[in-house]
Amino acid sequence: MLEELLVEADNNRIEVREHTFKSRRIKGLYMDGVITLNPLALTTLVEKACVLAEELGHHHTSFGNILDLKDMRELKQEKRARNWGYERLVPLNSIIQAYKSGARNRYEIAEHIGVTEDFFEDSVKHYEKKYGLYTIFDDHHIIFFNPNLQIIEFI
Repeated sequence: MLEELLVEADNNRIEVREHTFKSRRIKGLYMDGVITLNPLALTTLVEKACVLAEELGHHHTSFGNILDLKDMRELKQEKRARNWGYERLVPLNSIIQAYKSGARNRYEIAEHIGVTEDFFEDSVKHYEKKYGLYTIFDDHHIIFFNPNLQIIEFI
């Protein structure tokens, strides 16, 4: 997954570099065609891919300085970038493919897709806000987001 995102960044003429920030709270930043990842805060390649996806989301959806998340407009841009990352790394068809491969709980599905459990959980919450408790996907599957993630296949 990480390699795909790095290729995508390169194709969009985005430089990806690493820099150790003083705070572990800063995992990544996007500014002027450069994504900077904090290796101190990202201990696995899976975490790095999740943060890179969000930062690519900023490239595709944000404009200007959005460091003040108390500003509602900036908060909305942050949310749009995160949502872009969720849909990029956890598209609905990947949830179905994981289920068809035998993954039955959120941990197994996240591992199959190649994202952190937290990122997967946030992705499911995003889809629930977007679609409600469930959605019909590809005319053959129902994905229930809540109360428990469940996939039902019908013919």
